[in-house]
Amino acid sequence: MPTIGVAIAIPEPWGGELQRYRASIGDRTGAGIPTHITLVPPAEVADGELEAVEQHLTEVAAGARAFTVHLRGTGTFRPVSPVVFVSVVEGISGCEQLASAVRNGPLAVQLQFPYHPHVTVAHHLDDDALDRAFADLADFECVFAAAEFHLYVHDDESGWRPTREFPLQPAAG
Repeated sequence: MPTIGVAIAIPEPWGGELQRYRASIGDRTGAGIPTHITLVPPAEVADGELEAVEQHLTEVAAGARAFTVHLRGTGTFRPVSPVVFVSVVEGISGCEQLASAVRNGPLAVQLQFPYHPHVTVAHHLDDDALDRAFADLADFECVFAAAEFHLYVHDDESGWRPTREFPLQPAAG
């Protein structure tokens, strides 16, 4: 039974920069996780359901418009969860609407926590490493067009890999 996720990829050069940073502070999971904003967290789907998932994602993309994402500064979910992230400061509602639309039909999943769009840069590390990530990336900033989202499939050897892109409709003029 494959494990999938749905996310907005952070484009280059920022995606690679944040992924390398994550690995550099000792987050061993970072190497196998492309930098992203989660729309659907990891979920198992039966082999026969993958086609229905892809059809659902195609329909969602056809009804959603591209939007601007502005990432700036850091935040944390501590003490609830040992996570440091780069904050989404523009595009929050676009992410929320897209995530809500995607998490229906074959991807109707229960979330462990309320949805909060963000880009994880440190996870399950000691407090010193989390504090360092929070400080090191406090001045991080980038802006990009979220013009598509991706279906990711987890592989035990290579980690999370995008398997299909779903283009959004052009932004309203």
